[in-house]
Amino acid sequence: MNNNTLAALEQQILAPSAELIEDIKKIQGDILFLGIGGKMGPSMAKLAIRAIEAAGIEKKVIGVSRFSTKELQQELEDIGISTIACDLLDPNQLKQLPQVPNVIYLAGHKFGTTGNEDFTWAMNTYLPGMVASHFEKSNIVAFSSGNVLPFVPINRAGVSEETTPEPVGEYAQSCLGRERIFEYFAKKNHTPTLIYRLNYAVDFRYGVLVEIAKAVKEQLPIDLTTENVNVIWQGDANEIALRSLLHCQTPAKILNVTGPEILSIRWIAERFGEHFNSTPVFINQAAGTALLNNASECHRLFGYPKTTIREAIAITAHWLMNGGELWNKDTHFQERKGKF
Repeated sequence: MNNNTLAALEQQILAPSAELIEDIKKIQGDILFLGIGGKMGPSMAKLAIRAIEAAGIEKKVIGVSRFSTKELQQELEDIGISTIACDLLDPNQLKQLPQVPNVIYLAGHKFGTTGNEDFTWAMNTYLPGMVASHFEKSNIVAFSSGNVLPFVPINRAGVSEETTPEPVGEYAQSCLGRERIFEYFAKKNHTPTLIYRLNYAVDFRYGVLVEIAKAVKEQLPIDLTTENVNVIWQGDANEIALRSLLHCQTPAKILNVTGPEILSIRWIAERFGEHFNSTPVFINQAAGTALLNNASECHRLFGYPKTTIREAIAITAHWLMNGGELWNKDTHFQERKGKF
């Protein structure tokens, strides 16, 4: 990998695919991102802007968030994203949001749920009802989580959309509540909806790969109780979310989104060990079950992710070895009791 600036690497990774450029032409009307201030929102909106420019079309991209840091709001405005500061839980503020044909719903609350359960339920279940009512004429891609699914043996090869959810803990239960609320309003108001059930997006700043890489680099023990995981590069997840606006339907369509492999935590750590010239340290025995997502329907619609797991590992290692910024937003993918 060329050892140019990290900024250049990021710009290269953010480039839209030919498939996205073609699909962005088919999406009718502007796109609004609700909860743009999280981990995926800014890069997804930037990707949308680049795809629109590459397609040579006019389409407005709007980002809504509390914007507790004005730096992000200005950064988005500087690249052509219109921003609206809004407390989504305030019904009066929510009602003032413009009607837009396409909505990507990213708002939610996970970490800090334990001890703050009421807020988690408000964000993850009450707010979706208000949003679905306000945007009943829009296409809605609503982000959810693979945490709603049951832990399954590795030889099950993950669970598909046909599997009955079995959420563990209040965060996962509230995520299922979010899905059910969007499903209800999709039926009631005939709102085309796609429930985007993701686990786990990874990036060079955060995610499962960064957590494992840091442990290997710093010689910290890696817990193998949950020894297997699915991941998808955030750039691919962003593209799928945007392209999913063409697949919203009523009743709501549920779509599992992740990479094609069931990955071994041990194997990932050993690959990072090769990059860092370090031997990983492991503790505990595998429980034999994990939260594993069968995303074959996603791959049927959009093809396999373009960034392979070996490329994602190499990019992440390069980023860490060159002092790239990290967000320190751990996924807690090893949590088995649903406490976040």
